[in-house]
Amino acid sequence: MPTYNAPVEDMLFLFDKLRDNKNYQEIDRYKEVTTDLVKNILEEAAKINENLILPLAKAGDENPTVLENGIVRTPPGYKEAYKKFIDDGWTSLSCDPKYGGQGMPRTVSAFFDEMISSSSLAFKLYSELTLGAYNCIHHHATDEIKDKYLPKMVEGKWSGTMCLTEPVCGTDLGLLKTKAKEQPDGTYKLTGQKMFITSGDHDLTENIIHLVIARASDSPAGTKGISLFLVPKFIVKEDGTIGPRNGISTGSIETKMGIKGSATCVLNFDEATGYMIGPKNKGLSQMFTMMNLERIVVGIQGLGLSEIAYQNSLSYAKERKQGKSNKNNSQNGAADFIIEHADIRKSLLTMKSIIEGERALCFWLSQQTEVSLYHKDPKIKQDATDLVSLMTPVVKSLFSDMGMEITSDAMQIYGGYGYTKDQGIEQLYRDNRITPIYEGTNSIQAIDLVFRKLVNNNGDIIEKYINTIMRDLNDNDKNLKPFVEKFKIYIEKLKVFSKWMKEKIKNSKDDANAAANDYLRVLGYVAVGYSWIKVLEVSYKDYSNNKGFYEDKIQTANFYFNRVLPRVESHYLSATTGSKYIMDFKFN
Repeated sequence: MPTYNAPVEDMLFLFDKLRDNKNYQEIDRYKEVTTDLVKNILEEAAKINENLILPLAKAGDENPTVLENGIVRTPPGYKEAYKKFIDDGWTSLSCDPKYGGQGMPRTVSAFFDEMISSSSLAFKLYSELTLGAYNCIHHHATDEIKDKYLPKMVEGKWSGTMCLTEPVCGTDLGLLKTKAKEQPDGTYKLTGQKMFITSGDHDLTENIIHLVIARASDSPAGTKGISLFLVPKFIVKEDGTIGPRNGISTGSIETKMGIKGSATCVLNFDEATGYMIGPKNKGLSQMFTMMNLERIVVGIQGLGLSEIAYQNSLSYAKERKQGKSNKNNSQNGAADFIIEHADIRKSLLTMKSIIEGERALCFWLSQQTEVSLYHKDPKIKQDATDLVSLMTPVVKSLFSDMGMEITSDAMQIYGGYGYTKDQGIEQLYRDNRITPIYEGTNSIQAIDLVFRKLVNNNGDIIEKYINTIMRDLNDNDKNLKPFVEKFKIYIEKLKVFSKWMKEKIKNSKDDANAAANDYLRVLGYVAVGYSWIKVLEVSYKDYSNNKGFYEDKIQTANFYFNRVLPRVESHYLSATTGSKYIMDFKFN
């Protein structure tokens, strides 16, 4: 089984030294969230993840969820761990104190998301969708609904889901068939089938609160006729106690490649009682409150699985002997540890430089998210919202794709042992394989980025982002100068690529579509590079206070700028060849 040590020191470094967003610091509600408080939270989070949750990854993989006589049973140990999990308050970490939450910002909760993703992604999913449903209800429901449902969800006694996909529609939600018929009392009766519902049914909580998109009887076809409904597994009485079972049943549990401890269900709604959330026919925009948060969280899943894959690869490379390195002068044929081989070191440094850069980018995005929600100035809020919107598909896609690369490289470092179940490395690869798929495939994310996020009603967002980077670059620091000069080359490439892309959107959409994934990667690698620049500024400034830590940062950044960032060039060259030779190809 893989081991895991939560990277608390690196997380605290980000919180303490890179909390440099002036607008974020102006948010009153977080004035008392100090480094010491965050240190205590992260140290406790590390304990529960390393000691309690980590063993659940193997248990859930070997003993998946099962459906028996209409009841979904979770793997051994899940119930006991979940009780401890909610008793310790981890479901309430980032929730509103009004409903029993602790009110921590995303700059803190994102670190916990990473830790639990590293420890057991399957177990994490039982609480993750609850937080997504909580956010959607919190933003869009009436006070009556919020007061009735949110306290138990925040406590973790009730869980939540997101029910979108149907057999006839995945990404194209306008094709959905689930119907909602209004009743005299203002409730609705929902009938239809939903599939691929994460944590759709289980035995961990007293109730499950489903957020379901459906079409009211008098609504138009397509996405303009979609409404959002709250549909509980058990009807909740006026006094808040649980009443009879609603018209929801579990048809089956998907048999999956990975995250086997997570119950991914087919749910049947048979005149189930539901309550409309928000205005009729506006359900898709309301559901996107949940979906956009989930997309960032999925990116963090890829980051978390990358971190544990890296930690175990590094440990294995230090203890596995194989072949001779160039430094080996042994006369008796003794082998070296594989960490002495250049190719292995390159793989490990690729992992490390991407992971630490992604974590810094995620922290930057967490600050922007809080500003977009809570800053008092509408203009500042809107600017932050645009940046979050721009970077959401990047974080979701880049982090999950890099998770595939890193978990694959981890298996390669382990060699044949990595391909067997004994070491647990192949499970990391299998568990991560869903992250580029769910919450909108990465190609859909790339298309969304290109056609909707680069430019919007508020202007040229990508140009604003690039200008923000350029303003932050410090040419005066002689230590930073070599990094900045190299970085500017790739920023210029992003500018040229962005101009090309905006032109193709207007006159050749096939070219834009064919280039979308490459463009997302280019923006992603530059965004991670920008995060490394910010880390380097602190590393040189505070070098004498912690030489070992900062020297590690400087050398890791050096590798990123020399070995990873140049990938921008190949993506740009490939993408700008156009699409005619693709679209004209005749498949047999």
